[in-house]
Amino acid sequence: MCFAATLRVVYPPFRTDRASAIWFGKRIKGSLMTTGTVKKVVADRGFGFISAEDGKEYFFHRGGLQAPLDFDRLVGGERVSFEIETSPKGPRAVQVSAA
Repeated sequence: MCFAATLRVVYPPFRTDRASAIWFGKRIKGSLMTTGTVKKVVADRGFGFISAEDGKEYFFHRGGLQAPLDFDRLVGGERVSFEIETSPKGPRAVQVSAA
């Protein structure tokens, strides 16, 4: 008698919490959420910079914004909260939302 076994592996797990960020190789620095102010927006290129309360400046991309925050309406000075993720070019802000 011969049995065939099928193994179903779900890789990687699709979650949006801190554990999945570490699973995907991203390192989240410090606390889960940080707050700051949008310093500069480069609208034609789709990115900008946030001045955080820790005194550092973080890059963000329009794809890193959460739903109610509209990149095309950002002018600078908006209070935001975000997570910090390392990238090959340095730390960047992701999961950016209105504070």
